[in-house]
Amino acid sequence: MLDHDSALALLKAHGQEHVLAFWDRLDEAGRAGLLAQIGEIDFAALETCRALLASRAAAGAPAARAAAAPMEPAPVVELAGVARQASRAVGEAELRAGRVGAIVVAGGQGSRLGFEGPKGCYPVGPVSDAPLFFFHARKLLALARRFGKPVPLYVMTSRTNDAATRAFFEENAFFGLPRGDVFFFSQAMWPALDPDGRIVMDAPGRVFLGPDGHGGMLAALERSGALADMRGRGVESVFYFQVDNPMVDVADPAFVGWHVAQKADVSIKVCAKRDPQEGLGVVVERGGHTEIVEYTEFTDEQKNERLPSGELRWKYGSVAIHVFSRAFLEREAAAGLPLHVAHKKVPHVDAAGATVKPSAPNAYKFEKFIFDSLADAGTVCNVAFDREEEFSPVKNAEGNDSPATCRADLSRKWARWLIAAGVAVPLDGRGYPLRKIEIDPAFANAPGELAGRDLSGVDPSGDVWLH
Repeated sequence: MLDHDSALALLKAHGQEHVLAFWDRLDEAGRAGLLAQIGEIDFAALETCRALLASRAAAGAPAARAAAAPMEPAPVVELAGVARQASRAVGEAELRAGRVGAIVVAGGQGSRLGFEGPKGCYPVGPVSDAPLFFFHARKLLALARRFGKPVPLYVMTSRTNDAATRAFFEENAFFGLPRGDVFFFSQAMWPALDPDGRIVMDAPGRVFLGPDGHGGMLAALERSGALADMRGRGVESVFYFQVDNPMVDVADPAFVGWHVAQKADVSIKVCAKRDPQEGLGVVVERGGHTEIVEYTEFTDEQKNERLPSGELRWKYGSVAIHVFSRAFLEREAAAGLPLHVAHKKVPHVDAAGATVKPSAPNAYKFEKFIFDSLADAGTVCNVAFDREEEFSPVKNAEGNDSPATCRADLSRKWARWLIAAGVAVPLDGRGYPLRKIEIDPAFANAPGELAGRDLSGVDPSGDVWLH
């Protein structure tokens, strides 16, 4: 660990000696914590961030990507009929061979939901209040039981929630998964910089640190040994998803099978946007490559543009459900991804050492985006899915994409399964069940899996919980 003099020398070499400005005020624990933070800073990466910030300032605001080369909607496959059956057969063979793994991006906190703790710990079960992590883990358990081979789960945390996430899995006996099949790894945290390229302090003895974005997953996979673990297990295809969507069809055999059959580097699940303004990135083709263009880079005119059929021209959005080939992840981890800079409101200390919470953007954060890897991909497949079956995230405290809408959508999905299995479930005028319904994925992970279950005791006049 660094001592004061070596830390000061390191900081001076990079024009950051102000980080120790309040050293004399700190107690022993505060000093140790600050020195530990300094020792963890990647100063080579920091210089790259400073250079990016300087070039951005010299050039002015960067030109929008939408103003670059012409773009067209990317082709999208709707798997159905014979094609879906064939893809499912390929995917099931991959699962039986143990060649499939899963990555869940779970580095966030539940603060936007008024919840203290990792977002994956947020209770969302309509009847049981089971957490988000429960539903993902139980789907993998169901696959392992069905196909006889584990689907290892790689959980990407952040420094903010890593310890709490690991403890939560321990407290819940890993939701039935073998401990050896769950691999935790943490994304990097980077300092924010002020307009002069100086590290922002949010307390006299603390550097402000923010996660390096979902693109930081690549370096974290390599750094943690997760990629080596995949190689050792024989994992060839990696299903990627975000923790806030409990309806995701984890390691969907048809999706995995299509990816494998097409020999794709990356496959992307896309759905029709709810409305022209929905904040989903859009899959496009430009310059011979597939891209995901953020909705903020589309004009209102583009967002509302329609085809002669009446459909939106830019219809399909990505919800961060992908399959990557492991070989592609390895190549991209070695090559690295470009940095993106964002002007944000970042708490900082003033000259007196008091923490200031700004009302306007005052500093710059740096992130990597996983979809930048598409520029290096050979074959990219875009596969449409039904959002009523697979997408209802928990992002907002109220309104769309909230806990209330998610629980309702989960109940509605499981009601459809029960109705298909012959259970008379009373519904309201919108097709939602009148009572809460919940099915543990380890009890049934697909509607067809209810066929072999005894459902004679199910009483849909009350809340239903099958587990």
